[in-house]
Amino acid sequence: FETWVEKKKLDDEEEDIIGPVPKTHVQLSAKDYGKALLPGEGAAMAAYVAEGKRIPRRGEIGLTSDQIQAYEAVGYVMSGSRHRRMEAVRLRKENQIYSADEKRALAMFNREERQKRESKILSQFKEMIKVASDKS
Repeated sequence: FETWVEKKKLDDEEEDIIGPVPKTHVQLSAKDYGKALLPGEGAAMAAYVAEGKRIPRRGEIGLTSDQIQAYEAVGYVMSGSRHRRMEAVRLRKENQIYSADEKRALAMFNREERQKRESKILSQFKEMIKVASDKS
């Protein structure tokens, strides 16, 4: 005489997600940087922002961000800073990049908070089911 024993699900199987999974990493596209940027300009500027470096202006391409900041600290005025219209365009472009980066960071923060909230609710439901099944 043999007794039938059902296999229990492993804990790993219970945690499997069914259905589509949201993106784990948000990547900015050219549309997210705004208009009036040259192809690749937004991505290049965003790379400098991500590294925490100063975005180089026209005529400063051969120098590193640290060298430019050192020259400006000593008192040199870089050629891109002399023209008001060019300065206004540069500031607008930089602000587009910063706002896109802030939007991306805010989206990631909101997604993490939503995941925490959902996992908390899910754990409460599991606890409720466990209590209900223990009473039976």
